[in-house]
Amino acid sequence: MIERIWSGKSPLYLLLLPLAWLYGLVSGIIRLSYRLGLRKAWRAPVPVVVVGNLTAGGNGKTPVVIWLVEQLQRRGIRVGVVSRGYGGKAVAYPLLLDSQTTPSEAGDEPVLIFQRTGAPVAVAPKRSEAVKALIQSSDPQIIITDDGLQHYALARDKEIVVIDGARRFGNGWWLPAGPMRERAGRLRSVDAVIVNGGVAQSGEIAMRLEPGQAINVLTGERRPVNALSNVVAMAGIGHPPRFFATLEQCGITPVKTVALADHQAITEQDMLSIAAPGQTVLMTEKDAVKCRAFVQGHPDWWYLPVDAQLTSPLADALLRELLALVR
Repeated sequence: MIERIWSGKSPLYLLLLPLAWLYGLVSGIIRLSYRLGLRKAWRAPVPVVVVGNLTAGGNGKTPVVIWLVEQLQRRGIRVGVVSRGYGGKAVAYPLLLDSQTTPSEAGDEPVLIFQRTGAPVAVAPKRSEAVKALIQSSDPQIIITDDGLQHYALARDKEIVVIDGARRFGNGWWLPAGPMRERAGRLRSVDAVIVNGGVAQSGEIAMRLEPGQAINVLTGERRPVNALSNVVAMAGIGHPPRFFATLEQCGITPVKTVALADHQAITEQDMLSIAAPGQTVLMTEKDAVKCRAFVQGHPDWWYLPVDAQLTSPLADALLRELLALVR
């Protein structure tokens, strides 16, 4: 139902407009207070790049963060990543991730970024505390923040917005009447706009998510996705239909699809209820990081990693700008 409302296919959004106007008023006042200097943003001694979005969830932001980190690492740059850590609850903050950190502590996306890139990652509700912890522990040359476009308490040197190219901005209204955290006019003040799928407009950087081989959660074995059979597809991400569509493109027609809430915690019992004995569970990489704690004895659990592909001259220009910040 919420997808129909946010997409403009249902007129029920009209009932939510008063709340949306209140949301827009409050968020606008907060942003204006920083612009006028009534509130002070903390500025790090190293460049900070925010990767965020204007809409709620499911835009492909985390693959962009991973792409940026890997591109900078290949050029010899020490990169740190900070996150709010949605879905996690640590005993104390800031939390510096290590190989033993669980998604229940740090959130699924920070753990995924840490495992994929090896970059130092810190999480804290107050992102400036996470940045300070990284600077003290690993001396990064640049900080990438996973989300936080609307977290104005942390000053930033570059702002990158990721857009779902298929859904764009839905009906264009603020939450909860629409999907917007900020209105589309905010794009005029950011440094780069990356469009995941769909058709990129003038000045936007086109991106696509390229699936790799399926990876066994227990053993790490890799296989072509279409070599799996009797598949139950599971996705606990912001927009599960994108994952299911990717499987169709890879030649997989699941016998069942299971859509979970973004950042939803997963237990072993949950997994056992999703698929029958003999069925293969194929999940997103973000789900897989939550299943590793209880994967023993379950050789039929697989995940499909995806990589952001940005090949336009605008993407090259963005990387040059980030390298210039470091220098």
